[in-house]
Amino acid sequence: MPAHLTLERLSYATPDGVSLFDNLNLAFGAERTGLVGRNGVGKTTLLRLMLGDLTPVSGSVSLRGEIGVLRQVMSPPAGATVADLLGVAADIDRHVRIEEGRGSEDDFANALWDLESRIAQALAAVGMAGRQVDRQAATLSGGEATRLALAALLIRRPDLILLDEPTNNLDAEARALVAGVLAGWKGGAVVVSHDRGLLREMDRIVELSSLGAKVYGGNYDLYLERKAAEEAAAEQGLATAERTLARVAREAQGAREKKARRDAAGKRFAASGSAPKILLGAMAERAETSGAREGRLAEKLAAQAGAEVADAQAKVERLRKLSFELPSSGLAAGKGVLAFEDVTFAHPGGPVLAFDFRMTGPERVAVTGPNGAGKTTLIGLATGELEPASGQVRLGVRAALLDQKTAMLRDDETLVAAFRRLNPGASDNAARAALARFLFRNVAGDKQVGALSGGERLRAALACVLCAAAPPQLLILDEPSNHLDLDSLAAIEAALRGYDGAILVVSHDRDFLGAIGVEREVGLPPSSRATAGRPGTQGD
Repeated sequence: MPAHLTLERLSYATPDGVSLFDNLNLAFGAERTGLVGRNGVGKTTLLRLMLGDLTPVSGSVSLRGEIGVLRQVMSPPAGATVADLLGVAADIDRHVRIEEGRGSEDDFANALWDLESRIAQALAAVGMAGRQVDRQAATLSGGEATRLALAALLIRRPDLILLDEPTNNLDAEARALVAGVLAGWKGGAVVVSHDRGLLREMDRIVELSSLGAKVYGGNYDLYLERKAAEEAAAEQGLATAERTLARVAREAQGAREKKARRDAAGKRFAASGSAPKILLGAMAERAETSGAREGRLAEKLAAQAGAEVADAQAKVERLRKLSFELPSSGLAAGKGVLAFEDVTFAHPGGPVLAFDFRMTGPERVAVTGPNGAGKTTLIGLATGELEPASGQVRLGVRAALLDQKTAMLRDDETLVAAFRRLNPGASDNAARAALARFLFRNVAGDKQVGALSGGERLRAALACVLCAAAPPQLLILDEPSNHLDLDSLAAIEAALRGYDGAILVVSHDRDFLGAIGVEREVGLPPSSRATAGRPGTQGD
């Protein structure tokens, strides 16, 4: 079948002249495509080019059929209703005019006669059955707005849908709904996401990099297998190129030594006076010509081998993952870390929340549950930002909170300045050494915090708290995987796996929780008591 959307020789540069795409060629048909790549490589920009929101420097975007979009940020206008978010307000007005006998020819020509059933089916599909279409959008949560945006796509049934980080800030139930909608989608879909569970539902993965786009058939797991094979091949290619360069260098050195021996023998022969001058001249000219030819050949072989090594090193560097290690916390195995002892808390007008659990030693505990269940409240109680209505919270070790926005960092300061502000006793050299451990080497320490990607901000925050004179023994992480690209996720996960302190983490990302070695969960059903679950299970 012909593609719904085709990009031909597409090129685009940012307003400050940074080239994002050059001669990009891609086609999207009736398959589900996961679009991945490091933050800043241009994934969202590519979606905007596909939608016509941006104009390419050169090339073309060709569309066949209708395109729909689920944007990353939902901002309903003032006074908007559920019907507006569903995109059916005009259709409902059209039906009202027809029912009242005021319908025009355009009304009859454009009416969706199955509108009522479409709305009902779409709302049911996103878990919002029975929702009134005249309800004010301002009363909805962010997750509900995302669900309604999905329902709008189901109502319109476009040929191709574009989804930009559709599961960000959604709880596990809402994430499952997004995956379910995509699983049943009959048209084409392009999904920008770092949600590995969602990417496993894709038919293919397109990876964007500074080199362009590369297509991998199959889902995320197959993509990882092929990337691992490419990395191994690149490492092998580098080893082969380095051996070739060493061999060429040895052969060139041998040729120079051989020539030196010939030259020395020639000089001894000339000094003996047993040969006529004309013969000595011919011999000297022949030796000079031969030496020059051998020298040029050696230089050519060395240059070729050097270029092959540089190319192999570039391939390895492009494929090699970020990697860094966290400093030791010094936390003892039997040390009491955190205890919620019959704690209750209620926000004004809200339900009473109750918590009772303990952490001992370097445990990894996840706080899970639907949005609104009290996960943020639990973190506020753990850090002392909130006071319990009853019961007691005991924090027995040094702790550090890293939220998904890394609020401890200020956009208008450099990394070195941020480190020294958070660690007043640190010198400039100590700050740079600490940042270097977290891959901010040399002049990277002078970067403005506001210019960092999500993964870089989290790495910088980790550097600031874990390289302190007295590093924390408990890390409290609030949705740390949100807004991170896949490479940054892998690096953060690897580092946290090696951390020897305790971790309390709020996350809906099951892959992330598994990767950092979460041992048990504190489950928070809405408006009910939270207790520590058995290892590997959700609390009652």
